[in-house]
Amino acid sequence: MRRRPLPADLGSAFTVRDARRLDVPRDRLSARDLTAPFHGVRTLRRLNISVREMCEAYAPRLTSAQFFSHHTAGVLWEMPLPAPHPDRLHVSAMAPAREPRTSGVIGHRVTISADSLTLRHGLPVTTAAETWAQLGATTSEDDLVAMGDHLLTAGLADRDDLAEACARLRRRGARDLAPALASVRQGAESPRESKVRRILVRAGVPEPELNWTLRDARGSFVARLDMAYPDYRVAVEYDGRQHADVRQFRRDADRWPAIAGQGWLLVRVVDHHLRDPERFIVAPTVDALRSRGWRP
Repeated sequence: MRRRPLPADLGSAFTVRDARRLDVPRDRLSARDLTAPFHGVRTLRRLNISVREMCEAYAPRLTSAQFFSHHTAGVLWEMPLPAPHPDRLHVSAMAPAREPRTSGVIGHRVTISADSLTLRHGLPVTTAAETWAQLGATTSEDDLVAMGDHLLTAGLADRDDLAEACARLRRRGARDLAPALASVRQGAESPRESKVRRILVRAGVPEPELNWTLRDARGSFVARLDMAYPDYRVAVEYDGRQHADVRQFRRDADRWPAIAGQGWLLVRVVDHHLRDPERFIVAPTVDALRSRGWRP
């Protein structure tokens, strides 16, 4: 028997209540092409349903004291999270309200002020800075730095926002986030760039300028460099393109001679170099800097 098409207005995730308002029969809501991630909610049975769609489906179940938080909020803020999102949504309640206890949800009861909450895509969520601080309990320092770099570079938070969020969590007995906060920088445009910078700094190499604009003697634009040491005319670039991206490869191949033509040395880092960073990242950068007069 051919299934009755669902109303287009429902989207890929919807509540049973909304479906019934559109006259969808109850037996249609039990069909095999649908699944029930939460009580009273249906989604299309497909693998690529997004976290945002799941949040939109769950949102009608939220009370006025509940909101999305932790890893789920990180996804909504598009942070470069180190691990995939779990099958369940993280939903918090402002104490003394009770956290949700239902299938498909990881509930939290937190002491938090209204200033730490906002809307993202129309959904109630912890602010970007508060989310970053919350994730400190389950995230390595390097990953926290990469996420903090992203927030500053994307303009979703500033350093003061992160510091205030750290102080709030510190007062509640949470992990000290000061070491990660001290290493966060504006300008890094990918988690791997952040990781390469951290590798160099930990090895005793000077901290580079981020996304530094290289211009020729006439002031014309030559290139924007991921990490630059202008005093030594040395640049470090993380090359994260896919092999199939032929057009990007050609653009990069054109700019490499242009960078060298300005008297700069370019250290290129690709993904597999991260497996042996001392050999493929630190050593060539140190050699390039020393050749230009840098002394540790």
